[in-house]
Amino acid sequence: MTSVLIALAVVGAGLVVYLAASKGQAGRAIPVMSDISHIPAGTDPNPYNSNPPTSGIHYAVDLEAGFYDHNSFAYPEGYLVHNLEHGYVIFWYNCSTLSAEACSALKTQIKDVMDEKDNYKLIAYPWEKTDIPLVLTSWGRLLEMPVFDRKAALDFIARNLNHAPEPMAD
Repeated sequence: MTSVLIALAVVGAGLVVYLAASKGQAGRAIPVMSDISHIPAGTDPNPYNSNPPTSGIHYAVDLEAGFYDHNSFAYPEGYLVHNLEHGYVIFWYNCSTLSAEACSALKTQIKDVMDEKDNYKLIAYPWEKTDIPLVLTSWGRLLEMPVFDRKAALDFIARNLNHAPEPMAD
């Protein structure tokens, strides 16, 4: 009896892994840039092949997971691409396209999703270089959200988290 239960558990686990892998990654595939080397912090890392970036040259230092209300850097993308290399998902939000009430609601929606996932390898960062209120990125993936979609955000995280060159790095 025990061997039957173990066999069923192994088959069940294999099926779960297979089904998760067969779904593939979420969002639009963006070609990974050929140069993904480190450059000195504070140096302009641009240009990138997407806005916001999903790969490319970056700093050797990353940012802590969490929600950022203000941009404190000349080139935050240099830090954030390093996070992407480590398997993070980033919420790049642009409140300049929204009313104060809509911005507050968007921030709350993002924070709720991040909290549900215990903020594990998740960053929300203000990004005014796009006319879309929210864009999610992971390594080589991008999902534009003109309107917040909780289900799509959770799916993007589930399917893309840790799909990166250095997923075991924190």
